[in-house]
Amino acid sequence: MDGEGGEAEAFHLPTAEEREEEKKSGGPDVHTVQRRMRECVRVLGNFKKRAAPGRPRSEYVQQLISDISSYYGYNEFLAEKLFQLFPVAEAIEFFEANEVPRPVTIRTNTLRTRRRDLAQALINRGVNLEPIGKWTNVGLQVFESSVPIGATPEYLAGHYMLQAASSFLPVIALSPQPGERVLDMASAPGGKTTHMAALMENTGVVFANDANKARTKSLTANVHRLGCKNVVVCSYDGREFPKVIGGFDRVLLDAPCSGTGVISKDASVKTNKSERDFALLSHLQKQLILCAIDSVQPDSKTGGYLVYSTCSVTVDENEAVVDYALRKRPNVKLVDTGLEFGRPGYTSYRGKNFNEKVGLTRRFYPHVHNMDGFYVAKFKVEKRQKVKTRPDEGGAVATGGDAMDVDAEETKFDSDEDKPYLEEAKRKQMKAKGLRPRPRSKPAEPTPIAVEAAA
Repeated sequence: MDGEGGEAEAFHLPTAEEREEEKKSGGPDVHTVQRRMRECVRVLGNFKKRAAPGRPRSEYVQQLISDISSYYGYNEFLAEKLFQLFPVAEAIEFFEANEVPRPVTIRTNTLRTRRRDLAQALINRGVNLEPIGKWTNVGLQVFESSVPIGATPEYLAGHYMLQAASSFLPVIALSPQPGERVLDMASAPGGKTTHMAALMENTGVVFANDANKARTKSLTANVHRLGCKNVVVCSYDGREFPKVIGGFDRVLLDAPCSGTGVISKDASVKTNKSERDFALLSHLQKQLILCAIDSVQPDSKTGGYLVYSTCSVTVDENEAVVDYALRKRPNVKLVDTGLEFGRPGYTSYRGKNFNEKVGLTRRFYPHVHNMDGFYVAKFKVEKRQKVKTRPDEGGAVATGGDAMDVDAEETKFDSDEDKPYLEEAKRKQMKAKGLRPRPRSKPAEPTPIAVEAAA
């Protein structure tokens, strides 16, 4: 951005009325918006010294959010939501990073080849690449290529998977072991599933589930192409586990989310997300995480772990969901993710306080780590303790509320607000089986089940 000398005096902060007039007239030109954003950041960096007399901080913040919204093309709700995650200057870096595509990365399929051999083969074809970083021994970053990277003989032979660097992270955190029984709850298109199969050396079994039956086609194709022989593909609503099958050594829940970490890939996120979307998504994520916890075998000899991840940077889809799970399931605790980098999760945010262990979770940002925005949390699931019924003051035995076994009640989601979503899920399943569902008694609201995981 341009130099700042002498602009402080010339800078005029529009009033709310002037902002409205500006919008009606089609908005200011790009250079004016750029200059105003720069000046707002400068003033907010040292507010007491640089602010105009009588103008509160909130006016500068509101003007900056309004300009971010128009300059980068976000709706004002989402611009404000994302802006609040960072200090002022860093927020601009985040929005700027979302305008730049992330590096092209591939994951070596160790079932078919070694990274060194793959790198040499691709270099011979005119691909310029190097290892992503010390944190992964299977990742390669592609800088330029004279051949289509998704159609080389090595790709077709299943030697590698085109995969975002951020989606390596949950599998590294989960660390599945050979011979284990693992569930990938939302697995399409199969990058994480096939990574797990490779780490498990094609032993044990990986149940690769995705609620969207159409998406299991690409999942199945990748499983075959990469030579994964220990994968079972299935298509259930994730909330039906563990009723369908449980007792897993490890579970990966890469939950459906808003996609606020992958805006550089999907610019539609900037304008199509509302407050209602975040409420519906966090509701779904909370249901899924409880079902994921209940699908883990607590007395597994080698595992007993769950990894929860999203390609979102918002707190209500990440720390708030993890904190909810800790409150609802006393038999789980957060453990270190084993990831060597990433920022700690928030333990408090805008007046909300979370469990102090939420600091063990990890956040990843495009402007800091040059990868998609991502969130990873790792849980250890332990045996449930029966809560004994206790006599109340009158000597009677309490039978409800806290006196219940901790696993009762919690896996049920039959409240009135959940019914439309569950009914819609049943309708979709019946249609997928070629059956005709009963007519809706009333118009169904849009269901978050259709929201796809962006990773």
